[in-house]
Amino acid sequence: MAAKAAKLRPAGAGTTGSSPFFQGLVFVLLALGGIVFLIPFVWMILSAFKPESEVLRIPPTLFPETFTMENFKNLFERMNFGGYLKNTLIVVLFSFVGLFLNAMAGFGFAKYRFKGREGLFYLVLATMMIPGQVTMIPVYLILNSIELTNTLVGVVLPGLVGAFGVFLFRQFMSTIPDELLEATRLDGASELRTFAQIVLPISKPILSVQAILTFIAGWNSFLWPLIIANDEKLYTLSVGLSLLKGQYDSNFALQMAGSAFMVVPILIIFAIFQKYIIDNYSISGMK
Repeated sequence: MAAKAAKLRPAGAGTTGSSPFFQGLVFVLLALGGIVFLIPFVWMILSAFKPESEVLRIPPTLFPETFTMENFKNLFERMNFGGYLKNTLIVVLFSFVGLFLNAMAGFGFAKYRFKGREGLFYLVLATMMIPGQVTMIPVYLILNSIELTNTLVGVVLPGLVGAFGVFLFRQFMSTIPDELLEATRLDGASELRTFAQIVLPISKPILSVQAILTFIAGWNSFLWPLIIANDEKLYTLSVGLSLLKGQYDSNFALQMAGSAFMVVPILIIFAIFQKYIIDNYSISGMK
């Protein structure tokens, strides 16, 4: 009986690889690695609240001895970060409008039957193989011909809808039962109401994931605003941070404050929506 149990035992079971000592060692190594990777981020955040003289001090200090908000004050007074922030928030806001356009397109491809649907969907997917840098000049020329260069509309318009978002929504919404949608229509609900009250709540996990990706893309938008906008008043935070590095390359405390101002909101958004990301992976695993 013991010999039979030994044959059925999985390979590697009972070895030192699964011992508490080995697991503890792996945990310690991973924890140390995480701390090492966190040190630059923590240093950036804490240095944003230090005066320039303390940032340059040798030996350096980790926690600020003289806590100050002067660096963040200078960002808005000397570098017009208030205007950059307003432009970035406008870009992010319209990116969320584009998120719902992607959801509507994905719903159309997933649940409506029309001639040429598959071919059109593959054509949308084919655009993912074209690098964005290739289409920048044609898009710029089109916007220039309709006088939308150097405008916020020109900054926002090309990124409203993307093939990747349409693909994700289409794949997720394909799993929604057709019977549920038909029952809603039989109750007299319009297509828009069906989409808003049935499809979107069911799609909350994928909406949350796409919301994070959309926010990050809009918040970090750099190259296109730099190309399409000639007026500094239309620049986004990423472009402003690049200007900050060029104009105040020796003021490290100010650069740390600008970098922290860019990074922290993304971490906050991720912390808020991480539950839905985990739920989305769980649902995907069950499928």
